[in-house]
This record gives sequence, structure tokens and C-alpha cells, in this order.
Amino acid sequence: MNPFTRAILYRKKDRRMSDFVYHWDALEALVIRVYKAGGATPQDEQEFQQARARWEKHYLRWQAGLQPYWQATRIGGEPASEDPFASLIARQRAQDFAGDWRAMQNLPAAREALNEFLINPG
Repeated sequence: MNPFTRAILYRKKDRRMSDFVYHWDALEALVIRVYKAGGATPQDEQEFQQARARWEKHYLRWQAGLQPYWQATRIGGEPASEDPFASLIARQRAQDFAGDWRAMQNLPAAREALNEFLINPG
């Protein structure tokens, strides 16, 4: 887990929020792994489908709270014009991350929004 995010969560002691962040970290690691490898393994594909199912089920709980924070970020040097979390989870397969620089550019924006949300949940 990102050390800064871990420190914030340590103070929060909110199990649902911790679970949400844990699942985000797993998705983030998967995106990076597939991008760097230039392809997805069958295990990556299975992991991604499980992650998509979790996110589709649970993201609505956090989406509105995260929105003002991701809107204040930059993706690829430009103001964010789309939800970086939803953009990543909208992919159909893990293989879609192979060579997808735009997906990689969404990761810092998502992490920044997540950390800001954890510090100032609204």
C-alpha cells in the first residue's frame, strides 16, 4: 500500500474505507503489472474480472465523495475531464492495460483524489 495512504488509514480506523483502499491498491498494482509486462496472464484476467465486479458493486458508495477531488487533479498534464477510477474499471479486460499510457496517467490522479478524500471526506 502507498505509505501516505496507509498512514491516513491508520488514523481513520474505518473498515469499509480500508477495504475500499485495499481493493483500489490491488487494481492499481494490476494495471501497472500488465502495462509493464505488455500483456495480461490468465491470472491477471481473472483478477481483473473480480476487481471489476467488486468495483461495480461498491464504487457507488464512494463515487460522489471522490468526485470533487478527482476533478481537481490532472491527467496527462491536463485538468481531469473524466473519473479516473471509472475510466480504469470500464475496461473490459486486463489486456486492455497493455501499452495503454493513458491508463497509467489515470493512476496518479486517482491516488491523489483518494488521499485527499481520506484526509477530508467532506
